[in-house]
Formats: sequence, C-alpha cells, structure tokens
Amino acid sequence: MKLSLAWRNIWRNRTRSLIIMVSVAVGLFAGIFVLGLYEGIMNSRVRTVIDTEVGHLQIHNAKFKSDYDPNFGFNPNPILGKLDSFEVIRYITVRSITYGMLSTTTGSADVKINGITTRSENQVSRLKDKIIEGEALRAENKNDVLIGKKLADKMKLKLGGKLVLTLADKENELTAGAFRVRGIYQSDNTPFDELNVYILKHVLNNYLGSEQKSHEVAIILKRDEDLQIAQTYIQNLFPDLLVETWKETSPETNLMVGYVDEFSMVFIVIIMFALAFGIINTMLMSVLERTREIGMLTALGMNRKRVFSLILTETILLTLVGVPLGLFLSWITSNYFGHVGIDISSFSGAAMSGFGFSSMIYPEFPLESLPRVMLIVVLTALLSALFPSLKAIKLQPAEALRR
Repeated sequence: MKLSLAWRNIWRNRTRSLIIMVSVAVGLFAGIFVLGLYEGIMNSRVRTVIDTEVGHLQIHNAKFKSDYDPNFGFNPNPILGKLDSFEVIRYITVRSITYGMLSTTTGSADVKINGITTRSENQVSRLKDKIIEGEALRAENKNDVLIGKKLADKMKLKLGGKLVLTLADKENELTAGAFRVRGIYQSDNTPFDELNVYILKHVLNNYLGSEQKSHEVAIILKRDEDLQIAQTYIQNLFPDLLVETWKETSPETNLMVGYVDEFSMVFIVIIMFALAFGIINTMLMSVLERTREIGMLTALGMNRKRVFSLILTETILLTLVGVPLGLFLSWITSNYFGHVGIDISSFSGAAMSGFGFSSMIYPEFPLESLPRVMLIVVLTALLSALFPSLKAIKLQPAEALRR
C-alpha cells in the first residue's frame, strides 16, 4: 500500500520527476563511463608492462639489482631445463643486462644495455613488433644495435648511424665498442624507449667478460591467474635466486592501479553528491505543495512514522528509477568504445606515452566496481530523503490544514 501510494505521488508532477530520474541516469552513466575509461587505461598499462616490458615473472641473482654488478649472474641452462616442462609457462627468454653510456658526435646519454636472443625476446617482449624503422638484430651482425625513437631523436641518430657503448666489465674496468643502428623501435612508454638499447646477448657477454652467464630470465605465462602459483613454484625450485612478479618489478604500475580505483570512487561520490541537492530540492517542493494533504492524513490518524516512511520511499524510488537506465547506457557505451577504441593521440598522445600509457583507450565496463557504485547510489538516496522526510513530520496538522 505504502509503495503504491509513493509511486503515485511521484507521478503527480511528471516533468519534475522525469528531470530528476534522467539526471540520476546521466550522472550514473557519466560516473561509470569514466570509471570504465580509467579501468581501460590501467588494464592497458598492465598489459603493456607484462606483454612488452617486464613479463609476468623475472628471475635474478638476489644481489644483482642492488647495483647491477655483472658479476652477479647465473648459468641459465639448469633453469631453462627445469622450467621447460612447467605447463603454465608460455614463453621464456634470457638476458644479459648492464648500464652504460651511449656516445655519438652530438653527445652522450645513460642507457640500459640489454643483451638478448632475438627469437625468444620477440616472443616475450614483442620487440620485433615495435620496430618502426630498420629491422631486428641478426646473429651474423655482431655490432648492430636497436634503439628507441625517443633516444634516436635525442641523439640525432638515424638508421645506419654509428655510436659507441661504454660499460664496466666484471673486473670493473671500462670497455667500449662501436655499433651501428640496425633498427629504431617505439613503444607506448617514452621513458622506456629513451633508456633501453638492445644488442646480441653473446656480444654483451664478451664485453662484460661473463662468458655464458646471464643476469635475467623473463617469463610470460599462459594465464594471468597463475602468477602467484608460478612464483611460488619457481622460488621453491631455485631458493638462492630472486623470483619477482611484475607487481614487484614495476611497483609504480601496481600502485597506480590501486590509486586510480580509489580516485574513480571519489569521482562517483562527487557526482552523486551534486545530484543529491537536486533530489532534496525536488522533494522539498513536493512536500510544500502537499502541506494540506499531509496535514489531513496526520489528522485522520497517520502517525509521524508512516509519514516519514512515505516521503522516504518516494525519494528512494525517485533516485533508483534512473539507475537501470544509467547502467544500461554505460554498458552499451563501454562495450562500443571497448571495440572501436578512443584515439586521443591528436591532443594528448605525447603526454600519455610520457607516463607509459597508450593513446588508444579501450574502456571496460567496471563490473567488479558495481557493488561499490550501487552502495554509493543507495546511500545518496537515503541521505537525500532525510531532510524532506523530517520536514514533513514537523508539520502540525491544524496549521497545515489552514494553509
């Protein structure tokens, strides 16, 4: 009875009620779509980190990452032999790594020198797919190097250009080698492109004097869900080595994921807070227009608790009717742009890549965040209902009837 009466009261002023319902739908749509944008951006960044930068897992000597001393390497053959039969692994590659100086006639820059095996590196980091000029490294060309576009622009290097890499070997003696640019690559992460250069692994090992040793094993899994299982299994196999997930190798990315989730919720709260004022205003107008009616109901025996409950129900219904429409619109829009993408390269591509993000955004409907969003909507409805409901029960029957 109370629900039916509340529903009828809502439609006594159709225009006003429809405006509030549409406002709720649009506000919820905007909030969820922005939430989907953030989720798409962060999921894209996570996929970039995993699929093209660090992999799901990395294995190092426990002391290597403290100062990248080339002496803290290991023989990768026992590791590869034992992991070859581990069914959760899709791809695996071995790298030699050191930091050094890249020098040309125009200047110098600090770089991270990655010694790679071309075939397995292309599987793990998709390096070949990033090349925009030239070609991948070849085993027969020992003095070739791949550099990022940002670094090439900075050092004014082009295909075939000559450069010198200077590094410290395992005896801590400086050694240098001349290289020629075989290819220029470009990823979605400009700082990464500016720092990392690639040469053949056996060539870097010769300069380091580390023979067959390696410094890093990078692993791509078949499923993201197997991350913790794989880390525990590999760590138990090689207790003397350091096995890290992408969350530990790239902690800033993991931090950003959590930060963006919280920021998105704040954005939803702000939208609902703004809508609450419109709902309160509408219900106050409704209460003031029905002063005589509420006074008569009270005089006929409806107690204050029921009057409060009636106005509360009307306000909640007014808010919640717009929710399904808002959810539907955000779901349709997120799915559409999740397929075609939103290209923002024309006005913020450089800024996005400067922080390691792609300029092509694919929104994702934030299904996991919906319970929190709905909780915020319900709380908004309840809080919006309090003031008009309290106003209604404060009306005195005799005074209300005289108005």
